[in-house]
Amino acid sequence: MDHDQNFKNLIIDYPLQALSLFAEHEAQELGTAVRITPIREEQLKARLGDRYRRLDIPLLVEWPDGKRGGIIFALEEESNTSRFSIHRLAHYCLDLAEMYETDRIVPVVIFLRKGKYPAQLSLGGQWSEYLKFHFIACTLKQLQAKQYYHSDNIVARLNLPNMKYAQEDKVEVFAQAVQGLFELEQDVNKQMKYIDFIDIYADLDKNEQRMYQQQYSEEAKKMIGIVERSRKEGKREGKREGKLEGFLEAEGLVLLRLLQNKFGELSENTRKQIEAADSDTLLQWLDRVLTANSVSEVVH
Repeated sequence: MDHDQNFKNLIIDYPLQALSLFAEHEAQELGTAVRITPIREEQLKARLGDRYRRLDIPLLVEWPDGKRGGIIFALEEESNTSRFSIHRLAHYCLDLAEMYETDRIVPVVIFLRKGKYPAQLSLGGQWSEYLKFHFIACTLKQLQAKQYYHSDNIVARLNLPNMKYAQEDKVEVFAQAVQGLFELEQDVNKQMKYIDFIDIYADLDKNEQRMYQQQYSEEAKKMIGIVERSRKEGKREGKREGKLEGFLEAEGLVLLRLLQNKFGELSENTRKQIEAADSDTLLQWLDRVLTANSVSEVVH
């Protein structure tokens, strides 16, 4: 699973909210008027060399009034603490400082799971310490999911499945994440995009999917609404046929997901029927999902 790309997308789409969650204390003084710009990684790769993995995304934070100097936040996501290298991170931050001629660098590491890692790096000799380096560590599994159920920070809500919670709360955590997405993000394309993000990290099994379908049917209706709105918006804006075909594919994928969540694994014949259906047919079938008692009541 490409965790790096998932979090890179999240940070680029919601930079201020990402900093507020992953670097809370540093972000408290930023305010809402700041301008946040992703720095092109291509500029950094040559300096780091091929032996270094490209880190997620460096963000330049600037104040339009010019009263404070800009700050560069160097964010790295690590799904496995054993792969984390504090030497690599220090090297990366020093290169950023040299390249942008600044000493205002904030290193931040987002750990998906708990584990052991070096918290600081000290270089020195017999008589003195000459370099000391540490970073902000945000370990998502140490954050209590329930504390963020009603957060207005969309990055926090989307990451609820990555936080700490009891196994019996898993379906509720998933539901709170989905509700947060619908409440805090009005862009249909991003809703579609981050439903997948929640889905990947929640990883509900078939029984949990059925529980969610039964207990939170309103979210399933909203999911259908997303597809319909996307299709109408595409037509209204005069998108090309290829774009409409993309919406058609999305409708089919949503229908497959809803049917699997409610009725379990689908037959090959049912899958072929859905793949072959036109857009109007798919929308009719989507409308039937919530009240149907079997797959045959939906697809026929």
